[in-house]
Amino acid sequence: MSGPVNDASEEAQLLDMIERWTERELKPIVREYDHADRYPNHIVEQMKELGLFGATVSTEYGGLGLPASTYAKIVMQISSVWMSITGIFNSHLMLALAIEKFGTPEQKRQWLPKIASGEIRGGLALTEPDAGTDLQGIRMTARRDGDDYVINGTKMWITNGAEGSCFAMLVKTNPEASPRHSGLSLFITPKKEGFTVGRKLKKLGYKAIDTAELIFENYRVPKDHLIGGVEGQGFYQTTGGLELGRINVASRGVGIAEGALKLATEYAQMRKTFGKPICEHQAIQLKIAEMATRARAARLLTLDAAAAFDRGERCDMEAGMAKYFASEAALENSIEGMRIHGAYGYSQEYDIERLYRDAPLTCIGEGTNEMQRIIISKNWIKRNPIA
Repeated sequence: MSGPVNDASEEAQLLDMIERWTERELKPIVREYDHADRYPNHIVEQMKELGLFGATVSTEYGGLGLPASTYAKIVMQISSVWMSITGIFNSHLMLALAIEKFGTPEQKRQWLPKIASGEIRGGLALTEPDAGTDLQGIRMTARRDGDDYVINGTKMWITNGAEGSCFAMLVKTNPEASPRHSGLSLFITPKKEGFTVGRKLKKLGYKAIDTAELIFENYRVPKDHLIGGVEGQGFYQTTGGLELGRINVASRGVGIAEGALKLATEYAQMRKTFGKPICEHQAIQLKIAEMATRARAARLLTLDAAAAFDRGERCDMEAGMAKYFASEAALENSIEGMRIHGAYGYSQEYDIERLYRDAPLTCIGEGTNEMQRIIISKNWIKRNPIA
């Protein structure tokens, strides 16, 4: 796939291609790879060919230049079958977004074409052992030494950490800064001497994708790797990409919610008790009605946030609403889908148990849902002051 999506018919063709790919390539292997926690190298190569590593990168730099609304629909489709692999290209696109939105012209020319093609793959490294939601609490430092910076510290829970080759790394360039956020900076950090991968972290779900610890010991990086070329901008550069990140996680939630609904709907029509399909029993009908409504509402909230993002509007409230509701919808639908499957829902022979394991991550990633509710409330009050 090459070139931008210019109208609804081109978007429909792209989404149809993605759907056929998920049916042909993902469905037959997802259970095997998930249970073995095996990295899908051949699927990564296919995603390169599909252009997914440059999905939201401007066509100027070799990307597809997709709007957030189209990108969200792609993530929904893939996540309804296999949520894990969306993390491989989403985390990567957060690296691309940081450079394209905040980088210098030279940084964009140097890095974005290789990132868009998938030749360079990586992600955004924020979380540390003692710092997650509170980004200002990170301890990793970058000290200026001539024309270089020397970075020391550890990052944790970094998607693509083992298999990726380059990351946007949030560090402290001024540990004594007040306010704290003014001392944060974002660097482009390719793997080389001083940058090692620690342990691969084992997880309840979100398997077949590497989540790792990254260790920096006297890692040297040239000063031209400082995104934007000015110290102290890292906090704003990072939070400036969180809206799209939350739209992505919301899209994953929609995919899981819709995937669970599809599996439950199919099973309820095949499984019979007391002489009739269980979909004819009122108890099951109530569950399916709630699942369908949740999935639909989650999709609409997510597309609403994506449309606001595409219009260039500040949409942290809309993105927070979408992420919060869609992730909870994923969790509820996966549980209800498992209950509709009965004992079979607890078996690894059925896909619903994987959706059940994957769903909780969406409630945690890109800011916990507790934090989303605070963001929503603060923005709602700000937009609705008393006269």
